[in-house]
Amino acid sequence: MANKKTDVSKLWKSEDWLACWLGFIIIAIGIVAVLTKAFDFSAVKFSTWTWGEQLTGAAAAKAVPLGQQLGSWAFWAKTIRTFLVLGVLFSIGVKLQGEQIKKFVPAFVVLFVISLLVRLISAEFTLNRYLEWAFWALLIGLLISNTVGVPNWLKPAIRTEFYIKTGLVIMGFSVLFSNIAKFGLYGIAIAWIVTPLVIIFMYWLGTKVFKMDNKPLVITMASATSVCGTSAAIATGAASDCNKKDLSLVISISIIFTILMMVLEPVILKAFGTPEIMAGSIIGGTVDSTGAVAVAGSTFGSGSVGEKSAVLVKMIQNILIGFIAFFVAIFFATNVNKKQGEKVGAGEIWTRFPKFILGFFVASLVASFIVQPLAGADSVKAINGVLDQFKNWCFVLAFVSIGLDTNFKELAQRMQGGKVLWLYVVGQVFNIALTALMVWFVLSGTFFPVPVLD
Repeated sequence: MANKKTDVSKLWKSEDWLACWLGFIIIAIGIVAVLTKAFDFSAVKFSTWTWGEQLTGAAAAKAVPLGQQLGSWAFWAKTIRTFLVLGVLFSIGVKLQGEQIKKFVPAFVVLFVISLLVRLISAEFTLNRYLEWAFWALLIGLLISNTVGVPNWLKPAIRTEFYIKTGLVIMGFSVLFSNIAKFGLYGIAIAWIVTPLVIIFMYWLGTKVFKMDNKPLVITMASATSVCGTSAAIATGAASDCNKKDLSLVISISIIFTILMMVLEPVILKAFGTPEIMAGSIIGGTVDSTGAVAVAGSTFGSGSVGEKSAVLVKMIQNILIGFIAFFVAIFFATNVNKKQGEKVGAGEIWTRFPKFILGFFVASLVASFIVQPLAGADSVKAINGVLDQFKNWCFVLAFVSIGLDTNFKELAQRMQGGKVLWLYVVGQVFNIALTALMVWFVLSGTFFPVPVLD
């Protein structure tokens, strides 16, 4: 009976389960707030601002002078609301894990302020166009840790995995299965056939050809390259028990190459005269970040076929995040992390399995098969508009924490003589080639009729 009680207590004492409950609480409040319109639950977000640069068109319409933002009562009300929601929930989570709130709270206040600074910097027009907040969160954390250093009193708030897992559960609500219908079998062929093949190829390349012993690092890099960069790296890294310093390395490489591909891919595809629907699909299947895909797709014009196909392929590909993390967790529990002579049964797999992945799936299923049919697609979109910022805040807290917990010297050592970089480069070239081949097969008109995107 004692063991049974101990097992049940994990539901409110383990980080994985707590991430699910915290994510569900935020999702539930967001749903109620949007559907009833009884109260505002939006999190703080900086609008685009500039250093004095004159903007035109849609960019000008979205831009708000920084002084006007900081002088707005609504901005500070949202800031306080965001801090209280996250601060209270994570404090409860820390307490339930048996740690001291009095040490966590002051450290969390400072971490939140640093994260607020990250959001401010990343909202600047030029920086926001080419570099997402993830880059700045990581960079600022790294600068602090490698210059003045991280004081001991701040360390209780550096809980990378807790923030990441909670953010991923919230993210699950935005992964809608209805997106598959918008591009049908074309999108599935591009996103769901190529992606697993790239992961298998990169895992073989890293472990067999490059002889890399760090298998969690290899599978995390493979997932980041083939799916959607940082989000996939975070999910798979947690599923494979990847070291957070290795996760930082994967994210850093992914972000750098995402910027290059976001700028160069549209130029190269246009130079070759690639039809828009094919060009957009190649971008959607190969550029790591969802935000970067949207930017690259927009170079074909707002509302263009190139932009729509890029975003749709990436959205269909994003559905794989939870499934890939699920299978990676099982594979690592039964093969990679299994001790010699050990028999790993269903009970052991369940013990080792990251429970937050279940939270991701539950959130996705609720959004796809309960909320959307009952409340409509517009309501789900509005709910995701609220939840997306809380997800981003969890990720910003996590990325700053990764930076604060990483040393440049250690980062260089983890490159394993350049093998990690070569793993990404070769894997990404393979990804681009295979994606382009699949896109030609399904969208060139040679074998199947070319779909019309409204």
